[in-house]
Amino acid sequence: MLPFTLETASTPEEAIRAAMTGGRYIAGGTTLVDLMREEVERPEKLIDINGLSLNTIAVDGKDLVIGALSRMSEVAAHTDVLRLQPLIAESLIEGASPQLRNMASMGGNLLQRCRCPYFRMLDAACNKRNPGTGCAAIEGLNAGHAILGASASCAATHPSDVAVALIALDATMTVQGLEGERTFPVEELFLLPGDTPNLEHSLNQGELITRIRVPGGPHTRSARYLKVRDRESYEFALVSAAVALHVQDGIIQDVRVACGGVGTRPWRMRAVENALKGRAPDNTSFSAAAKLSTEGASPLSHNHYKVELLPRTIVRALEMAGGVQ
Repeated sequence: MLPFTLETASTPEEAIRAAMTGGRYIAGGTTLVDLMREEVERPEKLIDINGLSLNTIAVDGKDLVIGALSRMSEVAAHTDVLRLQPLIAESLIEGASPQLRNMASMGGNLLQRCRCPYFRMLDAACNKRNPGTGCAAIEGLNAGHAILGASASCAATHPSDVAVALIALDATMTVQGLEGERTFPVEELFLLPGDTPNLEHSLNQGELITRIRVPGGPHTRSARYLKVRDRESYEFALVSAAVALHVQDGIIQDVRVACGGVGTRPWRMRAVENALKGRAPDNTSFSAAAKLSTEGASPLSHNHYKVELLPRTIVRALEMAGGVQ
């Protein structure tokens, strides 16, 4: 690990000012410290933000408001989260080991870097780590890579599980910078790689995630997160699906579907949602709609299986949420 300095911020304003001079925020450090140890990340200054009052979990009307420094384990076990947004709790439990959940913050989870092996190999071509060097994954080992949203420059998937759930639930996030606060959908945080895969998110320099707001609604009561992976625990998704259903009088009134493990960012499946609204919640409707999930898919040499696995995962998640056997 290369030398660095560590500062402690006592207010958001103090943290932001420090970050404007090139510092990096650190909370749980579950991703950043690993990358620093491997010299993939080389910040000269870290800003410890754990002392900021950004770890509350509260209910505001029908909405759930989660502070960005709330630990994943605290959110997953919180009474109001389990009562109002069980999908978030399930995605957090599926997202990491208990030890990591005790350390990792909600904001940090959204900003974690990709898990492409070439990103961590300093002698491999990687446009995320070293722009302009190429992407070794395109012609290399790419079984875990994206079939949606990839470009000739990058096909790495985003690893967050809870981001998939938040996007399915139309969550928004508030960030604070030098010019004050702004709020936008969590979905808009993540950028497609295009020709600049090193630019992964839409935050401006120094902006600090302060809270996440998840709107309530009848769909949240029938919601599930299904994660398909190589092993049962502490593994990233090959394909995952976050779904939420509101069924009334035998008809789907509202449905939310987002997927992970298949896109270069968490992927909202709006074509699937539109095909399901007004239909009966049965396997026939689920299967027909799920086929739309692979529109525009561009598999690489080793990840063709995801084209078949993606709709199957969506169908099973919908069956779980709708109580269909």
